[in-house]
Amino acid sequence: MAFYAASLVWSQDAKALSIGDSHELGFLRPGIQKKTDNQKKALYVNHLIGMALGTVDVARGEVYFRSNHDFRSLPVAAWARDGGGRAIHLGIGGLYTYLFATYSGHGTEVWYVGNLSGLIAIPFLAAGHHLTGWTLFAAAGIGAPDGGITVMLLGVALGVLALARRFLMR
Repeated sequence: MAFYAASLVWSQDAKALSIGDSHELGFLRPGIQKKTDNQKKALYVNHLIGMALGTVDVARGEVYFRSNHDFRSLPVAAWARDGGGRAIHLGIGGLYTYLFATYSGHGTEVWYVGNLSGLIAIPFLAAGHHLTGWTLFAAAGIGAPDGGITVMLLGVALGVLALARRFLMR
């Protein structure tokens, strides 16, 4: 299973992000080094969004560095999904907007991924420090992806209707 996942990361369909590449929104130092709730992470991302290109700011105990990359309109970060490992499946294009990756002792990298889809890979190491986790953020107003519960409930409802019909038609 691990071999299969690794082969997907290096396939031609996978997009690899790197520190300082054209998708980088910015980074934070010292970065999130402990478990932080996603609401606080969204505040950090939204602070970067509000900064002018190429500027540095200090707020909430972090030093924010905004990249010089202009992504046109950047929507506010809303709901999030956490994960680990360097292979990330973004699903269809436009579902996720930002990727927030934390590196132990190095800081936090934030990439704009709103124009990417499918499988992507992020660096395992940043300046010799390892990846400790990541969070994907969707833009405000985009609904959370359905985990299949709607389909399951529909199936249960149809099953109940079939049983009711069977017993009522006798």
